[in-house]
Amino acid sequence: MSSPSVQLYSVRDAVDANVDDAIARLAEIGFTKAEPYAFHLRTADLKRALTAAGVEAPSGHAPVIDAEDPAVIFDAAAELGIHTVIDPFIPTERWQTADQVKGLAERVNELAQQAAARGLEFGYHNHQWEFTNKLDGRPVFELFAEQLEPGVVLEVDTFWATVGGADAPAVLRSLGERVRAIHVKDGRIDEAIRDVLPSSESALIVPEALKAAFENQTPAGQGDVDVKAILAAAPAALRVVEFDAYKGDVFAGIAESFAWLAENDSEAAA
Repeated sequence: MSSPSVQLYSVRDAVDANVDDAIARLAEIGFTKAEPYAFHLRTADLKRALTAAGVEAPSGHAPVIDAEDPAVIFDAAAELGIHTVIDPFIPTERWQTADQVKGLAERVNELAQQAAARGLEFGYHNHQWEFTNKLDGRPVFELFAEQLEPGVVLEVDTFWATVGGADAPAVLRSLGERVRAIHVKDGRIDEAIRDVLPSSESALIVPEALKAAFENQTPAGQGDVDVKAILAAAPAALRVVEFDAYKGDVFAGIAESFAWLAENDSEAAA
């Protein structure tokens, strides 16, 4: 197990302002890995910034499931050295019925085969609604995972799984080696936000209750999430520090999570 990564979405404002400086600041904290988002839209800029900072990108986020030409995204991943491509968002409206879940699983299975032909892995990243939404009393995420072919990987956002009512360590143990990465994220777990959803157009368009939940996120080990148990349940998964938002200086919060992992996660420190 190598050093942790950081999701660049956490510092999206800094990335938009100057991607080179943003990634350099993360490298100064100690990160040697980063997880780009929408990397197919600014591949050359990211490649330049990552190379200059000595940072690699083992995983990355992009909207592959709905892409008209997934090959464009997979080619961009190969250009950046990204091995694990993750689709981070399918809205709650498409996780309501068994047929919808089956259709999503089939699409992900197909995309994983396309990725494998290029020497890549493909998978999905959850929010809370994949656990909040239930069919026959079971979270739809569980039904989805059961229909995935062995080559499909998952990145579990452990904060949102917890918000959705899941026992995140148990989920990780049940998925085993399929979990390639976890989002290490902490904060207040408030049942009031369990059913609060973003726009169906984008995870970035959120109501006030979710904005508050984002701002109440904390560095690892300072919130309500049992981060130590989560890490122990997924010893082989890449740790990816992420904040949806933060009340203070997000680079300082990321640095606190990095330091906490070095002190509390023997796998991340290895």
